[in-house]
Amino acid sequence: MNKLLLHTCCAPCACYPVQECTGLYSITLHYYNPNIAPFDEYERRKSELERFASEKEIPLIIGERNDREWTERVRKYSVFGEKSERCWICYRMRMEKTFITASEKGYDTVGTVLSVSPHKDSGKILETGRELSAQYGIKFLDIDFKKNDGFKKASMLSSEFGFYRQNYCGCIYSLLERRKDSGWAKLVRANILNSMEHE
Repeated sequence: MNKLLLHTCCAPCACYPVQECTGLYSITLHYYNPNIAPFDEYERRKSELERFASEKEIPLIIGERNDREWTERVRKYSVFGEKSERCWICYRMRMEKTFITASEKGYDTVGTVLSVSPHKDSGKILETGRELSAQYGIKFLDIDFKKNDGFKKASMLSSEFGFYRQNYCGCIYSLLERRKDSGWAKLVRANILNSMEHE
């Protein structure tokens, strides 16, 4: 059975993809998410994933948080909002680390649960996976887990497990943008509007 290293942002997003891949792959979860902030949020999501992995008896690799490197990489695009260059850089950083880890530890296939979320651009995620697959010579699990009511199924499974469900993507910028009346949210909206006017 092929060994799958599945990049995982949180337990609620992982439960449905894991269900779909069980029996087809020997799964190991990879928690590498230097974007998640603040630190207690990072730890809470990690703790829930550890609980899920333990209950399902699935191996789990915890990557280094390395939030400073993430911040430096996305800083230039911080006010671009969700589904922008900021997110593309974030996807690639996390997925590339998973490919590197898979290469070092002898996994056949790499996947990510990121595509299950309706707040993320599945097309960009899958495109990034294909590019990294070609670069590292490791198969990519080219699946949009949102399809066939994937997010709805993930939500139902998450409720069954009693997982903590976060209300923002993970980075501090997405948290600030959720607060529509915050100065940061207004700055992002103005920046997006300005960009549209100059297209």
